[in-house]
Amino acid sequence: MTWWRRLVGGSSGRDPRHTDFLAEALDLESRGDYANALTSYRLALRERPDDLGVLQNIAIAFSKTGQPEEAIRTYRRALQLDAESPGAHYGLAFLLLKRGDTAHAAMHLESFLQFSTEQDPTSARFRAHAERTLAQLQGPPDNSEGQYQDPSAPSGDHDGSAYTDEG
Repeated sequence: MTWWRRLVGGSSGRDPRHTDFLAEALDLESRGDYANALTSYRLALRERPDDLGVLQNIAIAFSKTGQPEEAIRTYRRALQLDAESPGAHYGLAFLLLKRGDTAHAAMHLESFLQFSTEQDPTSARFRAHAERTLAQLQGPPDNSEGQYQDPSAPSGDHDGSAYTDEG
């Protein structure tokens, strides 16, 4: 009977003012709808303006929708709230690499390695990728253009989207 009440203007029993925008955004993202997920993440951020997880997810959505400069700004905002956020350092490092800023990328990879935990099995492959990338940046360049290329990156890592320190 709930559907009938909604159809004729009644309530479903749920308070429409309490939409869980974060859950909605995560659902949209899981279906690959990053543009709409971004809208929901922004609404979630209004409710929780200092939520690092929401900020990191927004940065990932910006990356996935081809807005790397917005993603970089969002990761930097997350780092203003928590300078030790491994996920923000990791994501920012790979976005900076894409635009050729190897010096700052290396700095953020070093920070990621410093602040991520070696005991966390989830971060082990990301730590290994960060270590390989940092070694490549500190060694002789592999290509004449000086751009970083890592075909051994874990899936999704080239835009910094795979690692978050949220679990």
